[in-house]
Amino acid sequence: MRKYLSSVVYPLCWFVALAAGGCGVAIKYSLSGASIPPDAKTFSVAYFPNNATMVSPILSSTLTDALVDIFSRRTRLTQVEEGGDFAFEGEIVNYTSVTASVSSDDYALLNRLTITVKVRFTNAVDEKASWSRTFTAYEDYDSTLLLTEAEGTLIPEIVDKLVTDIFQASASNW
Repeated sequence: MRKYLSSVVYPLCWFVALAAGGCGVAIKYSLSGASIPPDAKTFSVAYFPNNATMVSPILSSTLTDALVDIFSRRTRLTQVEEGGDFAFEGEIVNYTSVTASVSSDDYALLNRLTITVKVRFTNAVDEKASWSRTFTAYEDYDSTLLLTEAEGTLIPEIVDKLVTDIFQASASNW
């Protein structure tokens, strides 16, 4: 048994040690799943205006703050006002509430709040990694509630989904 361990485990340990030592790979990985180029030092997030037909007063600031927060917490990047190595700008283009589920007697059971955001991401370290995309997320809520009663809970939940998707698209190579 000892001979088996030394013939299998020790070479495996050497392989892991060599792989972990970094063989000139230009991307650093973290426990958050982020893969940030080592040359990237800063990030910036411009204010995301709400240009949707229907507007919630808290949405723009909630989205902008949440995007700053996720990069502050999950990366080593430092926030700057503008021109970061990772730079985000965009706008909220859709904020709608529609019926999501109807009962057998044609009464609404659930409504769905949907938020859509256009994001332009500039990667100053690797221009090929820059992109412009649209992200959409939603949450359902009981139709007995008015949107104004539900949006205080729904907006943070939807924004969390949006910023997670934006984070993964910009800081992860998945």
